[in-house]
Amino acid sequence: MEIVHVYTRLRGEFGRQCLFSDRPAELLVDVPPDPRLAQDFIQKNPRDQALQACRDMSEHQVNTERFESDSCGINHVEGGWPKDINPQEMEQTIRYRKKVEKDESYVNSLLTLGSVMEHCIRQNNAVDIYQEYFEDEDEVEESPEPPSAKTINVFRDPNEVKRTVSCLSWHPDGGKLAAAYSCLQFQRSSRDMSLDSYIWDIENPNRPELTLKPASPLVCLEYNPKDSHTLVGGAYNGQIAYWDTRRGSQPVETSSVEQSHRDPVYKIIWLQSKTGTDVFSASTDGQVLWWDVRRLSEPTERLVLDLSREGNLDRALGAVSLEFESTMPTKFLVGTEQGVVVSCNRKAKTPAEKIVCSYDGHHGPVYALQRNPFFPKNFLTVGDWTARIWSEDIRDSAIMWTKYQTSYLMDACWSPVRPSVFFTVKMDGVLDVWDILFKQNDPTLSLKVCDEALYSLRLQDNGRLVACGSQQGGATLLEISSGLSTLQKNDKSLLAAMFERETKREKVLEARQREIRLKERSRSEQSREGEPGREDADHGPDQLIAKAQEDFYVVTEMERPTCLKVGSLLVAVPREISIIPNLAETESVGICKEIT
Repeated sequence: MEIVHVYTRLRGEFGRQCLFSDRPAELLVDVPPDPRLAQDFIQKNPRDQALQACRDMSEHQVNTERFESDSCGINHVEGGWPKDINPQEMEQTIRYRKKVEKDESYVNSLLTLGSVMEHCIRQNNAVDIYQEYFEDEDEVEESPEPPSAKTINVFRDPNEVKRTVSCLSWHPDGGKLAAAYSCLQFQRSSRDMSLDSYIWDIENPNRPELTLKPASPLVCLEYNPKDSHTLVGGAYNGQIAYWDTRRGSQPVETSSVEQSHRDPVYKIIWLQSKTGTDVFSASTDGQVLWWDVRRLSEPTERLVLDLSREGNLDRALGAVSLEFESTMPTKFLVGTEQGVVVSCNRKAKTPAEKIVCSYDGHHGPVYALQRNPFFPKNFLTVGDWTARIWSEDIRDSAIMWTKYQTSYLMDACWSPVRPSVFFTVKMDGVLDVWDILFKQNDPTLSLKVCDEALYSLRLQDNGRLVACGSQQGGATLLEISSGLSTLQKNDKSLLAAMFERETKREKVLEARQREIRLKERSRSEQSREGEPGREDADHGPDQLIAKAQEDFYVVTEMERPTCLKVGSLLVAVPREISIIPNLAETESVGICKEIT
């Protein structure tokens, strides 16, 4: 069948009409070869050409879909019975057992298995498979493993509007991680921002195990070390909330707004008590409040962080960190916005005596504060660009500190296993691991966790797992190498000697500085006694300021250069140098003269 397709168009749309005709071939251009051009070329003979005798391949990276798993419980019941027999009926099971025991195949298989089992039992009794062959020999020292860390899981904020992980807390058993999410920048918060915080199972990063629903975003969150089902959190609006995970997502008890903090609660800690229900909290409103979570209607005790010890809330220092050690039940430390660490005693008789002393050494807020778990008299602080280690006996200066980092430090904590190791996180997304016995100036391990700022840090009790919270709602779980998470042989003794040495050094420097100040004071008093005719007004502040100004102007006049113009050249000559004698007496400082 012939296929015909007809085009129907206007004649003007076809363009100019083409006229074809038959005619013989016609030579239009003839370019003969030019032999002289051959001199510009080199004949390549033979010519090698490489050929690949296989198919070209290319490599591509593909991000596969995440496998989502779900944990569910299984109710295990007794099995192995036929379908027509109910295991709950005693008569049916007894009747079936008697029937099976009379079966010849059952008796033969039992005799066969019995001989094999008897042989294995006798073999186990003859040979101790758990015997330590080299128990008495000295342990062979293995080559030290280089410090390292690897990422295990990343728990991300499931909401569209990402929030900062402001606090992390480990479950007492170590299998779960509670994370508090909040936006501490009030101007950047939006109405669509979620208020929820989450409890994650470290084996399942796909979805949180439990959602905590507070009335205001949580800034801090803490597991009860005595009861793993209870948590307490401090909210952005200053309230305290208490959860029991067996009762669901809603808080069991919440403090009243009138009796709570006036600013966000930056830290809350469980206290060692008989009931296990006592906590205390700190906020930037300048107060430390004690609570009983069974009755959060009002705090049981208050402390105003006024260093003048007058209890004036207007002059109080804002608290951003807390530290409590169970071996020191009456003492606690408070880190403030002004870079001062305040040491307090809860059991003091009067409110003025509760503030014992202060340690001033940071240029910014003390975001992290923790005592060494092996040496409680020494504590670690983080504020501005440095981490500092203090001794309770030295108040004027820290005994050890890191050099100034290029990025701001946001959190730190000691290793619960190795006394000389501590961790810090910075605004550039780097986790630093310090071992002060090995290296004091630089971290032993620096790891780039993410491209955003890290705000929170918490170690598991075994010292092997560390969780870091970031600005965009990601909680990264890392595993530390065994060298940094295993107690070494002489760690305690070496660190004790180091702390003692540094403490003595600071005490000597402090005594020397005190001696210099006393000498200067006695010298000034002697100079006043040696000039009895001089009036007291001469030593007043106005005369001292006038004398300082006069000395300053004299030094300035001596250092100002003299400008000389020689022809078209301008020369600056110091005042005390006289190059041309006849001009040295008449020339004014700073005036240019032309020399002919």
